[in-house]
Amino acid sequence: MIDWPNVTVAAQLAPPPGPEELKRSKCVLGLIPVVYYSALLCVGVPVNVLTAVVLSRLACRTQKTLYYYLLAVTGSDILSQLFIIFVGFLLETAVFHREVPALLLQAVSAAEFAANHASIWSTVPLTVDRYVALCHPLLHRQISYPERARRVIAAVLALSLASGVPFFWWSDVWRSSRAPSALDAALIWTHVVLIYFLPCSIFLVLNSLIVRTLRASHRRQQQQRGGPRPAAGGGGEPAAGGGGGCPEDAGPQQQRRRRQRRLGKTTAMLLAITSAFSVLWAPRTAVVIYHLYGASVHLDWRVHLAYDLSNMLAMLNTAVNFFLYCFVSRPFRQTVRAVLPLPWAPGARCQRGALRRQPAPAHASVSSLCSGKYKRSQRDGAGQMSLRGASHAV
Repeated sequence: MIDWPNVTVAAQLAPPPGPEELKRSKCVLGLIPVVYYSALLCVGVPVNVLTAVVLSRLACRTQKTLYYYLLAVTGSDILSQLFIIFVGFLLETAVFHREVPALLLQAVSAAEFAANHASIWSTVPLTVDRYVALCHPLLHRQISYPERARRVIAAVLALSLASGVPFFWWSDVWRSSRAPSALDAALIWTHVVLIYFLPCSIFLVLNSLIVRTLRASHRRQQQQRGGPRPAAGGGGEPAAGGGGGCPEDAGPQQQRRRRQRRLGKTTAMLLAITSAFSVLWAPRTAVVIYHLYGASVHLDWRVHLAYDLSNMLAMLNTAVNFFLYCFVSRPFRQTVRAVLPLPWAPGARCQRGALRRQPAPAHASVSSLCSGKYKRSQRDGAGQMSLRGASHAV
């Protein structure tokens, strides 16, 4: 980040600058992080608010726990953008590193870590729910309902808030000139375990079981399709219903195929979310550990640069879920079209067409009058035919 000295913190926590302080690493990127985080905030917050509105509608309409967990992930992403990007990277760089109490900076640090933990750990109940739905469907019908999902989300948010309290004592790695202490090492390892290693282990195990179950189900379906089939209308007789299979089995087979496609889409959405998190947060985890045991961010400009870039990459994770949902889920795309008054959306075209057709009854066109006359002539012809039939019968 940009080095703007905090006069109050320097006077309270640091000794007078020495030769080591004069050799502190400078930010190579300059104003690029500020521009990047400003653009990410301007795009990410409206997109996440739109995602929250769409998921709220889908949750109220379908009462599925999937949408409640996705709504919790979206809300946590909004908190991360406000606390980490807006307060931590923008306001702290431009305002907080002036004459403000160090207690305020430490409180902001604890809020940032709490929001970060909530953003990541909200994905864990979603993964567990998808695992139970695919691998234990009967159990999922018993334990998965909206009230339980809301209680689980509230528990995750409360634990995330409590887990952010120890990071009140997190040291500023950009400006701390001393070597990491035992407290710093404990906080760093707690951070990387809570933020990356533990959730990624859960994602890896459960996603592997989900993929294994889907592959086994796919193999069973292929075996059933490749089995011996009776000839249609055996003995040369035509098959019932015009040929091509039994109508009684068509309904259940179509339902199973639709269910398989739906499960495949939700699994693809889950894999996309967890994979994006694992890829985008891996560089930051590696740089934090290297800062602890290798070169310090304060002294090595290359580590400083890597830390800046890894933070920028990690914060991108808070703004990509909307595009993943649009790419995978058709109900999500349809609800987005219903929420947004886009001129090129199908719903808007239908509304415009309905508005254009509204004055038609008052000023009927020639085609509508002709069609009305045609219908009346048909009715008159039918009436005359019925009268003739009655006279012949008499």
